[in-house]
Amino acid sequence: MAARIEDYALIGDCETAALVDRSGSIDWLCWPDFSSEACFAALLGTEENGYWKIAPEDETCTSTRYYREHTLILETIFENADGAVRLTDYMPIRDQHSAIVRVVEGIRGSLKMSMDLVLRFGYGRTVPWVTRFDGGVRAVAGPDLVVLQASVPVRGENLKTVAEFSVSEGEQVTFSLRYGNSFQPEPRPIHHETAINQTEDYWQKWSRQLKYTGRYQEAVERSLMALKAMTFRPTGGIVAAITSSLPEAIGGQRNWDYRYCWLRDSTFTLLALTNAGYFNEAEAWQSWLLRALAGSPDQVQIMYGLKGERQLVEWEVDWLSGYEKSSPVRIGNAAALQVQLDIFGEMLDSFFHAQRSMRRHGERDFRVLALLLDHLEEIWRNPDEGIWETRGGPQQFTYSKMMAWVAFDRAVMIAEQLEYEAPVDQWKKTRDAIHEDICKKAFNAERNCFVQAYGSNELDAALLLMPVVGFLPGSDPRVKATVEAIERELMPDGFVLRYDTSKSPDGLPPGEGVFLACSFWMVSSLKAIGRADDARKLFEKLLALRNDLGLLSEEYDVERKRLVGNFPQAFSHIALVNAAFDLAEASPTHQRAHRHANHQGAKVPA
Repeated sequence: MAARIEDYALIGDCETAALVDRSGSIDWLCWPDFSSEACFAALLGTEENGYWKIAPEDETCTSTRYYREHTLILETIFENADGAVRLTDYMPIRDQHSAIVRVVEGIRGSLKMSMDLVLRFGYGRTVPWVTRFDGGVRAVAGPDLVVLQASVPVRGENLKTVAEFSVSEGEQVTFSLRYGNSFQPEPRPIHHETAINQTEDYWQKWSRQLKYTGRYQEAVERSLMALKAMTFRPTGGIVAAITSSLPEAIGGQRNWDYRYCWLRDSTFTLLALTNAGYFNEAEAWQSWLLRALAGSPDQVQIMYGLKGERQLVEWEVDWLSGYEKSSPVRIGNAAALQVQLDIFGEMLDSFFHAQRSMRRHGERDFRVLALLLDHLEEIWRNPDEGIWETRGGPQQFTYSKMMAWVAFDRAVMIAEQLEYEAPVDQWKKTRDAIHEDICKKAFNAERNCFVQAYGSNELDAALLLMPVVGFLPGSDPRVKATVEAIERELMPDGFVLRYDTSKSPDGLPPGEGVFLACSFWMVSSLKAIGRADDARKLFEKLLALRNDLGLLSEEYDVERKRLVGNFPQAFSHIALVNAAFDLAEASPTHQRAHRHANHQGAKVPA
């Protein structure tokens, strides 16, 4: 069985990433990039589906682990009465070929160690053809080539490659696994000392750019480093997670492929990066977004591939049993074809912030946005599948309408600030019409709060963003009542559910964990309605849910007290960073909370 989700660590090279558990087993890796087929898929199946483990033969050894300071270099200490060793795992920032380097160093006494390598291409199904050479093995399956180089002898045994060796104090054993195309020249060998020095220098230099210096600096830095590791460096696209089909409820069906780039993340990502001082990454993300948007406005998707690919066909991997028998295992994501109106607001808001924080805008880009608004003008009154990508049919979701309002609101501000020629009067008219429509149809007078959809009685945690995006100020009694209603009804054990799946049919069996991004949104909302102390208490309670390395998944199971959902989750870490800035006095993010409805002239009904 795979380890608990929180027992995994992340290593990566900014084009793909791997998960390593406490016992020294790499159970998930897609090569050559995040959305490629996995060659280690034990995470979603069994050991027969691929893994790479280096560990003491004595299974009673204790283990402790940590990241080398300000890096993504993982160090695990194994020890017993006989000795102690350090296992160092990292992925060098690649030039042409991706690689994993694993180094075992003796610290005290002597320990007997073992190495098991099971390569299974095609999501754990394809057994490669393996040949030996002096110092290692080559594994080939179709276009895929993986080369193992080891400083100790290795041998084949039952369709896997194994080694046994002892490490004493002061000794070092190295392994490297390099990926290449089978029809091209073999990847060059890796020199460990050079590679680890370059990798350490890369991450430490990157971390020094961080502008946040508040009390939560460690959590913010680790979250941003995870986000950087989930960035596809060649294009600037940022994947939602490095995994597919980790369940939102253990044993359930809510298992989705998150190895793609969501437009919805654009504003939240841009704010996290720019507030923290990472303008190069923010610009690369913005450039990815512009390329993804290219084309007909009526063909805009909610998500794209790493390079902007549109075809993300969803299918089920029937030979993988799923994480702790949570099936099906899905590859691809059919939600890419859904209509979700909120993405227009998130896109326009991200361009607004790009101009505001980086002065990065051009009239040619603005013309692309104007075409999107022409299309939104035609469809904003239509129902959609909403931010949570429900599969129970379209509804008139309140959050979708609110973000349509954001789209026109930000377009007006961009056009006026940059003096671009645009139908500003028409945009203002539409903006105000949407605002009036929401306040009339989404506010449930009987419940005295905004609800999930027009005519509904149910709540939705996405409404926590009302004061954050400036739709209404935190001082508005309707906002305060909505935040408090969500606090009462969607916070089992003090964390926030997206919505009540037993009362809001979404096309799937009910049941999931609390949603961590929504819980961080509650932090910002509590601050917005004047409850700063409660906001800080919740934030610190959320920080305690991180694993020992500072990583978060998508959700948390309050009954099992376990992380659930895909891991690590960009949305959770982005929300953590933005909430930390919201809690900081006079921070850029705190200032942004007042940038909209209070001063821009938007129509705010009483």
